[in-house]
This record gives sequence, C-alpha cells and structure tokens, in this order.
Amino acid sequence: MSAGTAPFVERLLDAVRTRTGTAPLTDTMELDEDTALLVQEAVVHARVNAGHAIVGAKLGLTSVAKQRQMNVDRPLYGWLTSDMAIDTGAALHCDSYIQPRVEPEIAFLLGRDLEGPDVSAAQVLAATEACFGAIDVLDSRYAGYKFTFNDVTADNASSAGFVLGGTAMDPYGVDLRLTGCVLEKNGELVATAAGASVMGHPASAVAWLVRALAKRGQGLEAGHIVMAGGMTEAVAVAPGDTVVAQFDRLGSVEIACR
Repeated sequence: MSAGTAPFVERLLDAVRTRTGTAPLTDTMELDEDTALLVQEAVVHARVNAGHAIVGAKLGLTSVAKQRQMNVDRPLYGWLTSDMAIDTGAALHCDSYIQPRVEPEIAFLLGRDLEGPDVSAAQVLAATEACFGAIDVLDSRYAGYKFTFNDVTADNASSAGFVLGGTAMDPYGVDLRLTGCVLEKNGELVATAAGASVMGHPASAVAWLVRALAKRGQGLEAGHIVMAGGMTEAVAVAPGDTVVAQFDRLGSVEIACR
C-alpha cells in the first residue's frame, strides 16, 4: 500500500471491519480512475494477506438496468476471493454484511488462461470449461449505495459473495444471449431478463474484462470463476428473505437469508 492510497484503503477496510457504511471517498478526497484501481488492488491484497485466495473476477454495471440504477455509464470490474464463495444450499448471513443486495448472473468457469488486448467473445467461449447460473452478493461499503464510478471501482466493485447453481453447461450447448432469467424474492416476481442484457452477450462482457486487464498487464487464469454482470437490478435482502433465480437450461439458484 502506497502512502498516497493508504487513506482510501483504510476507510474501506474500516467499513468492512465495523460493518458500517462510509461516505464516498470522493466527498473529501481527489480520486482518479488509476488511483481507484490501485486502491482496489490494495483492498484485495488485504484479503489475500488474511489467507484468502483470489478465485476469479466479476463485472459490474454491464447492463443498462444496472447503469441506470447506480447512475453510471460504463462497466467496471473487481476480484473474487475464496472467502466470498457461498456453497450451494448455504445461507446468506446478513449480519456479516453492511447492506447486502443480490442479483442474478451467468458465471464462467475458465478451463485455460485468458489474457491479451484483442480477446474476443468467441475466444472466451473456447476457453470456458462450463457455465453456471449464479447469484452475486453485493455489499457497498458506502452508505446507501451512494458513490461515483471511481468510488465503486476502489471498493472492488461492491464484491461481497457469490453462489453458483448446481447445473453446469457446456458453453456451446446453450445460447447464452437468449438465456432467460426469472428473479423471485419471497415467492414474488421481481424481474426478468435475458443474457443479451449483459453487453449483448455475457461472453462479450468477459472479453471486455480481459481486454481491460491487459492494459494493466493482468489476465484471468484457468480455474477462475468469472461473473459476467447483473442481468437485472440488484435486490436488497434481509434476514428471513429467500431469493430464487431461475435460468433457462442453467437451472435455478436459491439463497436463503438468515
């Protein structure tokens, strides 16, 4: 952690420790995108230093619905660590978070490394071992989910947890662009969407991520899980809630909140 990023990093880590939302960093400090990415890396490394491995990456704000909800105009990314994984059938313990929200996504399990400035959606599909329906758990460290693009970039794209469905599909066995999703909360319909809502095709979103990482000399590794981005707006959850995401061909993912 450099002296220049230390105040940002400490604010975010303290929010996690105390489970208390903080004001956006940009309310009181200058924060450009390059510095925001350095802060993100430091926040992730703090988890690694605590014994948690990087297991993949996630995209955020890849759909028009999410961009409108969060008042931003382009996608971003963050990193997933092993402590964020929630096993199928396990509960979401809300008291471990500040203000949890969930959203349905399509996830990719990579069978080989992906890197470089010219990676295409076709190359993403060729490198994918399996696709899953998934639920992404968000937890902004900023009170009320109020932030700028650089704030949420620094906050590791609000990464907090993820659960994969029990049905794995060969990426060539399903048209992910046309894969529909129905999101229900406590038995009530919340939203519907299709894979095309994520940058036209979920694999296109992953390709965008690989190209963005290449600018920083980074890439994705075989075995990484990549969450392609929320298909619908995120839904707030609290103890007692049950959320189910049902996907065409990819089965369903359910998470109960305690």
